[in-house]
Amino acid sequence: MSKHKKRNKALILMIMGIILLVGGIAVSISLGAKNIDIHTIINSILSDNNDINTKIIRDMRIPRALAAALVGGFLAVSGAIMQGITRNPIAEPSVMGITQGATFMIALSLVLQRINPNLVLGSFSKMMFAFLGASISGLFVYFISSRGIKKVDPVKLALAGTAMGTLLISLAMGISMYFNLSQELSFWIAGGLTSAKWQGVYLLLIVGTIGLIAAMIMAPKITILSLGEEVAIGLGQRTNLVRFISLIIVILLTGASVSVAGNIVFVGLIVPQIVRGLIGADYKYIIPLSMLFGSVLLVYSDIVARMINPPYETPIGSLTALLGVPIFIYLVRKEG
Repeated sequence: MSKHKKRNKALILMIMGIILLVGGIAVSISLGAKNIDIHTIINSILSDNNDINTKIIRDMRIPRALAAALVGGFLAVSGAIMQGITRNPIAEPSVMGITQGATFMIALSLVLQRINPNLVLGSFSKMMFAFLGASISGLFVYFISSRGIKKVDPVKLALAGTAMGTLLISLAMGISMYFNLSQELSFWIAGGLTSAKWQGVYLLLIVGTIGLIAAMIMAPKITILSLGEEVAIGLGQRTNLVRFISLIIVILLTGASVSVAGNIVFVGLIVPQIVRGLIGADYKYIIPLSMLFGSVLLVYSDIVARMINPPYETPIGSLTALLGVPIFIYLVRKEG
């Protein structure tokens, strides 16, 4: 595919994604336990009313829809980056144990609050705990799955990530049972956006802006690295440094996502695979399109999660797992 055709195709996909995303956010804001018509929604955004419908729209549904878009986009970009730097089509934050590490540290933060009732940990503090857990588990899995330092073994990566993720989630559940925190932690393990508020959206925007700018700067280097270690070295790339910086970006985006939405799995597996199949292996296009279609996937997943069994909510992580597991099995069999 020529550069001109690829650019035009990327532009068409971008326009389609934006239309789907805007439509999904509009539907997400209008639907819920209480259906609110579009006229009331517009008035809630534009006017200074403080009636109950306005409060529902402003303080609950808009931040929830925006959080779904940001979290979905961040997880998809994280998966795309990981697949590029490891040359492994099944690499993504939950497969490498990164989301589970963040969830485990969230569990520890809840324990600290239970032990010391005077300790109040806000969104920023929980995000720091999530970053720490994501960093420890992600780096550990990456290094134990490496042959030396330069080459990552895809089989070891999947096995080590699965083992680490299972261990950390089991420890988190054990801690929650011991300290009677099962109900509080169940949200983080299952994944959901029930508690998404404006403060979480602001933190996602700050961290995400930094992470996405860094990801776009690194995109050409990730493209070269995804072609192979020898090719990258031959073209003068410092492969270890590229991997390390890329992994830090993944940890930033994943830690922020887990601190707001909990342990949502397989978004980083599904979206980059679809985008790569549509546009090719150029990360200059893969990263922004993954961001866009990851947002679309999670916004619509959140809508379905609320509509399956109203007024109760189905965990979003269950829906993304239903989509992701068949694709995961297909990719494993395809790679042999």
